[in-house]
Amino acid sequence: MTAVDQRMLIKRFYEALARRDAAAMSTCYAPDATFSDPVFGRLDAAGTAAMWRMLCTRARDLRVEATGIEADATSGRAHWRAAYSYGPTARPVVNEIDASFTFRRGLIVEHVDRFDLKRWATQALGLSGRVLGFTPLLGPMVRKQAAASLAAWRRREQAE
Repeated sequence: MTAVDQRMLIKRFYEALARRDAAAMSTCYAPDATFSDPVFGRLDAAGTAAMWRMLCTRARDLRVEATGIEADATSGRAHWRAAYSYGPTARPVVNEIDASFTFRRGLIVEHVDRFDLKRWATQALGLSGRVLGFTPLLGPMVRKQAAASLAAWRRREQAE
């Protein structure tokens, strides 16, 4: 695949996310792809697909903007902004994310999102997130909560 093809793949991925189309997003990944970020940690392909289904289904007001999309034949990157309301109190969150991708045969085989977890927690969790941000407990607590939420989502999907 060419660099142009890989840039178009990244663009297609973020366009699908902006539409909250998890099925279209999944077609951008290889069957053995992995994803990682500060909230969900490292996920295998099935976990990645379930995470995007969960996030796309729950997102009522998600706005996504991807910029700085660059790629060559084997890797790529993008900066993206996600703006949405978080949780039962609908706290406004604007998350600035740097993504890196590794490609194989025209598909994403590794996707890594990096962002400031403390900044995200302050917006998403309010005062408790701000306080936890000054401790080493923030990362493990957020990842544990995200893992539990994703596991519950997958159980509901399997039950349907």
